[in-house]
Amino acid sequence: MQAAPAAAANNPYGLIPALQQGGIIAISVFAILVLMSIFSFYILFTKLMQQQKIISQGRKVRSSFWNAPNLREASTKLEARSAYRAIVDDALLATDQHGKLTDPIDQHDWMANSLARSQGAIGARLGEGLAFLATVGSTAPFIGLFGTVVGIYRALIRIGASGQASIDAVAGPVGEALIMTALGLVVAVPAVLAYNWLVRRNKSIMEDLAAFTNDLHGYLMSAGAVKPRVGGSGPTPGGSASRTATAPSEPVRTPTTAQ
Repeated sequence: MQAAPAAAANNPYGLIPALQQGGIIAISVFAILVLMSIFSFYILFTKLMQQQKIISQGRKVRSSFWNAPNLREASTKLEARSAYRAIVDDALLATDQHGKLTDPIDQHDWMANSLARSQGAIGARLGEGLAFLATVGSTAPFIGLFGTVVGIYRALIRIGASGQASIDAVAGPVGEALIMTALGLVVAVPAVLAYNWLVRRNKSIMEDLAAFTNDLHGYLMSAGAVKPRVGGSGPTPGGSASRTATAPSEPVRTPTTAQ
């Protein structure tokens, strides 16, 4: 009964012996892969929290934002550092700045450009860190392969030094090579999956932000007469409230002269 634990403790072909036999190259490859994996999961969890926060803010916007009597009061219902609050604040700032232009342009174009710039800034923040995940997913297998090549090379050197291709001579280096290959895949696969998942969620969030920006633009250009319908129709299959944006007394959106 005591022989099995002793044999496992003295196993010369485990991860630690493989790293010790591989020297500085094997240890360096292992350390790089571990750091890449740690940072990948850190980015995954932080981006998920950031995305979930914006999704929760979107629910609050659909439930209470458009019921306020005016835009400035509606903005106070949003969290101070939320993505939706940033868009509303930029829209109010653009409205104030339009009247100060010495060479005025059409208010519709000025507002559309300002809202697009604000939405683009939010999209850039959502995309932060995703490039690292893509880099890990594409390079980790090759870093592991580098460790594999070094392990195979060491195995060939040992065979040549011993003069015979015995199991004892090549088991350690070949095992080290296989471990490095496996580690590269273990690091790369979650990074690729996390990247694709986060990109898909970002796309859904940006679609909701684009719809809100369009509703906000229509509201401002109609002096509050055009707003999305938030009651009666309920959520759509995609989870968003209906955005058929008309005022109760106007069944169809019509452009009006900016005030």
